[in-house]
Amino acid sequence: MDLGLSGNSALVTAGSSGLGLASAEALAREGANVAVCGTTPEHLAEAEETLSDAGDGDVLAMEADITDREQVEEFVDSTVERFGGLDHVVTSAGGPPSGPFLETDDDDWYDAYDLLVMSVVWTTRRAYPHLADGGGTIVNITSRSVAEVIDGLVLSNSVRRAVIGLMKTQSREFAPDVRVNAVLPGSHETSRIRELIEQGVERGEYDAYEEGLEEWGSGTPLGRIGDARELGEVVAYLSSDRASYVTGVALPIDGGSMRSA
Repeated sequence: MDLGLSGNSALVTAGSSGLGLASAEALAREGANVAVCGTTPEHLAEAEETLSDAGDGDVLAMEADITDREQVEEFVDSTVERFGGLDHVVTSAGGPPSGPFLETDDDDWYDAYDLLVMSVVWTTRRAYPHLADGGGTIVNITSRSVAEVIDGLVLSNSVRRAVIGLMKTQSREFAPDVRVNAVLPGSHETSRIRELIEQGVERGEYDAYEEGLEEWGSGTPLGRIGDARELGEVVAYLSSDRASYVTGVALPIDGGSMRSA
């Protein structure tokens, strides 16, 4: 399906790996110019190559820490300068440390808030004038933990919910010029999940990687873990005019594992 994104310009925070990269790659496949940021030079180099191979658009891979307001603003400004404008923003971030409430200190809470919430605030505030100029979109990649808590992830369970409140507010304040949505991923086969499964193999929890992968996906009605490409394609769809009447939505992408409505 042609989503009509060819020649558009998109920015993806923390897009040098994981679900952010999968989203950037989906946009690139549709012919969009794509900018990604990250903090690991090797990942950025690999992402630039991946995105350049994926489509015909221009690619910007820039080193920037999304917990630093000035670096976020510089990333947005550099994207606009490079591409001559900005049509789509996708916000992504790595997960905060796991752990129960009583083992989580104040610094953990403040760090998680900067990582998960303020990075979205800084990015969308800087990008808004450019998005509103041409009728753009924002898609926030969060987690299904905003709808159903996950044991041992108190920071993700709590802090990420602020992004949904922000999304709903922006979807009303920015309408009709800018559409704002969120996706709520379940487990997808990213480098982080692969690392966890490989560690399980080393500890003897699984006989082989395939067994661990099957175990991770066993709790979903679809009976498997997600492919990051599947999430990326939903993000690209929400960024396109094919979803022109969709805004203010928090969409689970979890193989049906979430039990709540």
